[in-house]
Amino acid sequence: MGQDKLLVITDQVAVSISAISDAIKNLRKEQVVEVDPLIVTQATSDSLTSLESSSINDVVSLCKTLEFPSDQLLRNISRVLEPGGAVLFYLDSQTAGEQMKNTSLERDLFLAGFLDIHRESFGVKCKKPSWKIGSSFALKKTSQVLPKVQINDDEDLIDEDSLLTEEDLKKPQLPSGDCEVGITRKACKNCSCGRAEEEEKVKLGLTMDQINNPQSACGNCGLGDAFRCSTCPYKGLPKFKLGEKVALSGNFLSSDI
Repeated sequence: MGQDKLLVITDQVAVSISAISDAIKNLRKEQVVEVDPLIVTQATSDSLTSLESSSINDVVSLCKTLEFPSDQLLRNISRVLEPGGAVLFYLDSQTAGEQMKNTSLERDLFLAGFLDIHRESFGVKCKKPSWKIGSSFALKKTSQVLPKVQINDDEDLIDEDSLLTEEDLKKPQLPSGDCEVGITRKACKNCSCGRAEEEEKVKLGLTMDQINNPQSACGNCGLGDAFRCSTCPYKGLPKFKLGEKVALSGNFLSSDI
């Protein structure tokens, strides 16, 4: 097993051994290992460029403010940290509790690719993912087992034809002629028996007496729509002479569409 490598970075000129020891204890509560940490003081975004990628087991950042680690420094920490390695941003100050309320460090860590980010009373902990960028994983395929259907060959089946009555088997009677199937039947599309004309007369609101012997109270009904009242029953009909049967043109009943 290789030597445990711990990196300590700080924005200060110097840090006490007791502060480093406290930070390591908070990082590794269940694993107490004697280590000789690599300490980088007055760390900047370029302070870790000389370290090899994935060469550090864990990282401790001792800082006076959680605004210390820049985005570039976070990327360098992620680069030198081994997959699954832990990072602790430890606040060595009396205002640690107040600073924890006003910090964007957790968001910055998430954007830098760290996982398991959570706050403590003394700072923020997180981990680097256990996989490397570009790694691939095989997905386990779950096979869906269809339920078995049991067929009982001894089960009695009903003959569908036995459900039909004699009335159901009778051949339906077709109508003898067009438009001759009761008074509720509407006129056919190409009606030639006169039903369509009668229906149109009913729509116009004219009586048979008004059709055969048209009269006018105002004397203008036969002159056309331009001379007719708004309530004239002959509204929409062609011109005609009073006393003569109203004659509808051949295309009057045809649809405009």
